[in-house]
Amino acid sequence: MFATVAGIALGCALVAGALGLLALRLLSRGSLAAQLIVVAFATVVSVVSGTAVVVSLMYLSAHDLTVFYSVAVVAGIVSLVMASLLVRSLVHHNHYFRAATARIGRGESVISPDRHTSTEFATLAGELAATTDRLTESREREERIETSRREIVAWISHDLRTPLAGIRAMAEALEDGMTPDPERYYVQIRGQVDRLSGMVDDLFELSKIHAGALKLSFERVALYDLISDIVANLAPVALAKSLDLRFEGERGLTLQADARELARAVGNLVMNAIQHSPAGSVIVVSVTRHDDGRAVISVVDAAGGIPAQDLGRVFEAGWRASEPRTASTWGTGAGQSGGAGLGLAIVEGIVRAHAGQVTVTNVGDGCRFELLLPQHPLG
Repeated sequence: MFATVAGIALGCALVAGALGLLALRLLSRGSLAAQLIVVAFATVVSVVSGTAVVVSLMYLSAHDLTVFYSVAVVAGIVSLVMASLLVRSLVHHNHYFRAATARIGRGESVISPDRHTSTEFATLAGELAATTDRLTESREREERIETSRREIVAWISHDLRTPLAGIRAMAEALEDGMTPDPERYYVQIRGQVDRLSGMVDDLFELSKIHAGALKLSFERVALYDLISDIVANLAPVALAKSLDLRFEGERGLTLQADARELARAVGNLVMNAIQHSPAGSVIVVSVTRHDDGRAVISVVDAAGGIPAQDLGRVFEAGWRASEPRTASTWGTGAGQSGGAGLGLAIVEGIVRAHAGQVTVTNVGDGCRFELLLPQHPLG
């Protein structure tokens, strides 16, 4: 008896399923709502038809059969109504996700609704909203980078024009024999060439950083030796501006680093401080150990603070402050004697290549630049 009932139920289910699959095939390019209705209808028909056939074979009375069919029809209708409500909810979510996708494509923001019919939809909506935020940040970052590149081109063109014009004028004067002191012109021409060479070197270094082609040669570096050499080399420049350039802090710290590139980064910070500090002020270069074990190289000057709106842009290539730090040369660019604003961008690139971090904060009547470097960047 059980085998007979199972066989009848299986046969009815197969017929209903086959008809449902045929309907789904015909609706393969139709809407999801129609396909779900077909699935729900096929399921109800499969259950009701199988049960009806089995009941009709049990020789029940006409009254009992009528009662069964009434119950089956009511249950089927309720099932289809519930399926329709679910389909309606799915269609609503489908419209929301289509609209959200279109808004993302247009670069507009997407806000996740407060209520969803399922955890999965809520999670998906939250991911879309988070993706929108990340894309917005990415677009803003790309816009800033593109603006920075255009500014670099404009400023480099301007900064190249001045020394080139000077070299041309002095060369013409020497050619015409119009100068009473040729030796002085030779010295000035060499100085302008050195300035141009420095700008080209900075551009080349920055291009390597942006292209990810900066190759570091790691070795054990004693920070005191590295920084004392920098202070010694730049002391005459600081003295010429009546500045007190000094070293403070620990002397036994060492780490794995590229000595040449790290010296360039620290040298850029010190030269930046020298250029912007007023006469008679103190520039302190120090080395300490952070609580997390990282080495901290800091350069503190008294050149006036950086406006709050500019703190987040200090290390962008080509950035120039909206307001001068002091009456000195801050507005000419970050750490560059020519003013293209590449020095601090190079500092950040070198520090990032060492798996470190560079920060700037306003302290007292100046600001503090800090390089936070891990002991073993390759580990």
